[in-house]
Amino acid sequence: MIWEEIIVSKINEVQQQMMAATKAKDAERKSALSLLLSALEAKAKDKRADLTEEEENAIIQKEIKQTREAMEAAPADRDDIRKECQYQLDVYKEFAPAEMSEEEIRKPVQDAPDQLEITAPTIRDNGLVMKQRRRAMKELPKVYDPKQVEKKIYDMWMRGGYFAGKADPDKKPFSIVMPPPNVTGQLHMGHALDATLQDILTRYKRMQGYAALWVPGTDHAAIATEVKIVDAMRKEGLTKESLGRKGFLDRAWKWKEEYGGRIVTQQRRMGISCDWSRERFTMDEGCSKAVREVFVRLYEKGLIYRGNRLVNWCPCCESAISDAEVEYQEKEGNFWHLLYPVKETGEMLELATTRPETMLGDTAVAINAADPRYAHLHGCHVLLPLANREIPIICDEHADMEKGTGVVKITPAHDPNDNEVGQRHDLPVVRVFTYDGHMTGAEDAAKDADGQAIDCGKYAGMTTLEARKAIVADLQELGLLKSIEPLTHEVGTCYRCHTVIEPMVSRQWFVKMKPLAEPAIACVKSGETKFVPERFTKQYMNWMENIRDWCISRQLWWGHRIPVWYCDDCGAMTVSREDPTCCCKCGSAHIKQDEDVLDTWFSSALWPFSTLGWPDNTEDLKYFYPTNLLVTGYDIITFWVSRMITMGLEEMQVPPFQTVLIHGLVRDELGRKMSKSLGNGVDPLEVIDQYGADALRFSLVMGVSAGNDTRYIPARVESARNFANKVWNASRFVLMNVTEKAPLDTAHLTAADQWILSRFQDATRAISSNMEEGEFGLAADRIYDFAWSEFCDWYIELAKSRLNGDDPVAKKAVQGVLLYVLEGLLKLLHPFMPFLTEQVYKFLPGSEGFLMLKSWPEVKPELDFPDEEAKMEGVMEVIRTIRNLRAEMNVAAGKRTHLMLLPADGWAETLAHAGQYFQRLAGASETAIIESSAAVTEKTVSAVTKACTLYIPLGDLVDFEKEIARLSKELDNLHKEIARAEGKLNNPGFVSKAPAALVEQEKGKLALNQQKAEQVEKRIAELKESM
Repeated sequence: MIWEEIIVSKINEVQQQMMAATKAKDAERKSALSLLLSALEAKAKDKRADLTEEEENAIIQKEIKQTREAMEAAPADRDDIRKECQYQLDVYKEFAPAEMSEEEIRKPVQDAPDQLEITAPTIRDNGLVMKQRRRAMKELPKVYDPKQVEKKIYDMWMRGGYFAGKADPDKKPFSIVMPPPNVTGQLHMGHALDATLQDILTRYKRMQGYAALWVPGTDHAAIATEVKIVDAMRKEGLTKESLGRKGFLDRAWKWKEEYGGRIVTQQRRMGISCDWSRERFTMDEGCSKAVREVFVRLYEKGLIYRGNRLVNWCPCCESAISDAEVEYQEKEGNFWHLLYPVKETGEMLELATTRPETMLGDTAVAINAADPRYAHLHGCHVLLPLANREIPIICDEHADMEKGTGVVKITPAHDPNDNEVGQRHDLPVVRVFTYDGHMTGAEDAAKDADGQAIDCGKYAGMTTLEARKAIVADLQELGLLKSIEPLTHEVGTCYRCHTVIEPMVSRQWFVKMKPLAEPAIACVKSGETKFVPERFTKQYMNWMENIRDWCISRQLWWGHRIPVWYCDDCGAMTVSREDPTCCCKCGSAHIKQDEDVLDTWFSSALWPFSTLGWPDNTEDLKYFYPTNLLVTGYDIITFWVSRMITMGLEEMQVPPFQTVLIHGLVRDELGRKMSKSLGNGVDPLEVIDQYGADALRFSLVMGVSAGNDTRYIPARVESARNFANKVWNASRFVLMNVTEKAPLDTAHLTAADQWILSRFQDATRAISSNMEEGEFGLAADRIYDFAWSEFCDWYIELAKSRLNGDDPVAKKAVQGVLLYVLEGLLKLLHPFMPFLTEQVYKFLPGSEGFLMLKSWPEVKPELDFPDEEAKMEGVMEVIRTIRNLRAEMNVAAGKRTHLMLLPADGWAETLAHAGQYFQRLAGASETAIIESSAAVTEKTVSAVTKACTLYIPLGDLVDFEKEIARLSKELDNLHKEIARAEGKLNNPGFVSKAPAALVEQEKGKLALNQQKAEQVEKRIAELKESM
């Protein structure tokens, strides 16, 4: 069953109330309803079936109880929390069957199967609930199950308001805005990476003590949303025109409320910690006010104008699009070489075109004035084939003498270069295409107010491709098609629907970009705003330095309607921040608003300051603007980043962010772009269902470098899941051995303790530096190495002998180190794996409140032990070397060996104190420190390390007779295989009839087994010599 098809009465009721709250612009009620809806939907989705009335009531009762507890637990100075909780209670009670006693409310909550792990704390740093949990469960469960943890923890964070970003004069601000995903969107891997990077940074800054604000929101996505709604209407037999503008917009808003929040719910599954109470929409009241303000200001400055100009036109969307929205794709095509007769001389001029269907709109033919081949044709004319219309031969530098014949056709209405030539020579503009991709006819010509469309005669009504075939056939019949030359060329397509773009002359609204681009170029050149990696500065500068005026009008109904009104009586134009009631010039009430809407990117360009309250001078705007950082993909530097910098400088006189951190695309395992056509897309929610959000987050970040594409590799997610389990199991071990708060006792530290503390200091320094530089992949790698290799594989093993020993002082000391490092590790890992770390943290002895609100680990110089660290590294190298020797000689894991160590200078004391480590981790039965190699009187295996030369008696490693017997058996088997292969390869029938690949395979097997046999014989000889 598809989730959207599940119909639950209580869910529907809450959804309807949410829609009403949205229309009433009651954000507080909408927020409370959203929490309740989330709880109901989660339960229904888990069940994959309708909820019973009893189940619905149990969930509502649970929400009521948790909210009451939150209100009761609120600190005395937090009236805001109590007020918010009381409001939520009032809303929840609307859906409860009747007011119930505390006992009635408590019972279903206590009976709920998911209550064992988590009750619902709702205030910052409240330790009471944490202590109650630990009394209910003494240790972590044996297995980490993300499904049992993630939603509960996220609800706790949400209910406590811990994501809220508030201006605090005692703290430094840190703010970022979320690149708003389309309201039509569903979470994909690109969103998952983008959200994860932003969340890592926000959690890090919050733990550093900043007043951290991450503003979420969605974009109305004018074209994409309208296309989806029109498609849905088409299935019902409806059109935009049949509904009318108001009816269509009513339906669009309803559609937005029904489906628009889907991606927000999906984002929450990722664990992101943005301030949902500030969620914005590019068409909400505040953003709409900002859009009108900017439009009017720019118009009043002469930076917005209306003109009949060549634009990029999408025949499918039936709308203009900007240069930034044109994507170029390689396509197969042709050069058609045409012949145009010269009127005055009768000769034929040869020219080539990739678009023969545009020739009916030609208004000139151009040659280069310096081209001697055509000097005699200056001032002459050609007769336009098929139209028999006389057009001039003009001289223009656009005609390149080195390319082709040096003659080009000029079609100002349908080619940007030709349009510029036409303006230089004052050529007429002749439009031959309709706005839905057909050839113009008599009716189109009659209706064209600008008088540019013509009747294309027999070709009228054909699609452009149909006309191309017909025109080429007619030219061929007339002998005016000289040749056809195949080619591959770049063709502009619509970024949204991928239809081939038609350059069309159309009356549109434009922004003069050059005056706005100059300060935006200067701020990047000066370093006021910087790109990371720096190489993307070049992409930005190339766009801005060659920028053209921005076409901002779109022929759609969904979006910000252009705030311009036209007077039917005097023709005057009124541009206004508020809807006028009469003409600004003559006072007539007969005025009509412009039908077009603004480009989606116009409102998005204002996002960093409109979301903070601009044009009002709000406290948030003063405190949080400019934002610190923008995290985004390289694919929208021109679309969005450049325009935000431009508008931020124009309206705020300060760029909207200090740093632009660029990430790449998430590609599939083969490096291909994920797409519907390839069927290689991966749903992040399915990955979360299987592995958990933390595993997905960590896998997306590990190894990634800023600006570079990354690959989604399932094995990497499994590795991240295994890492989460490793940390979980290590935490369980620590908690089973440390049952109460153990302070760090620096007076009784061993070399192993000093080593891990020093390594933790190094890890904290490196990871903090990586985080500051936006090197999240390096930070993740460092955390992984420290947690897995140093803490889990080494220190925990080194600690076991003291934990199991009889010395209470030593035991207390190692417990203190284990707890200190584990807590620090959880903090370092928290931005990457927030759910796992929060869940473990609440069980740490002495922990209170929430890990996400704790301070980032500080580097403490007094816990740097470089000398002791170096000594311990030497001991560990000895252990690794012994392990390698044992593995090479196939020594059983439980077999103990004598160990003799000849110390290098300065290492004797260190090695003498390391006997317990060699015994526990290197399989040593006893360790002897010798003064010279003369003390070695038997055959040994030896190896040299930085700290010593080590010797292990050969007899301790190998039972010679058993090993010789084993190897002899292995040699017999190899000889049999060799004989079999030689028999096959010496058989002429096999060699001649078997596939060549099979013969080569047999030869390879034979060579490998012969090599193995030689090695085994050599090993047997060595063992016999040693006996």
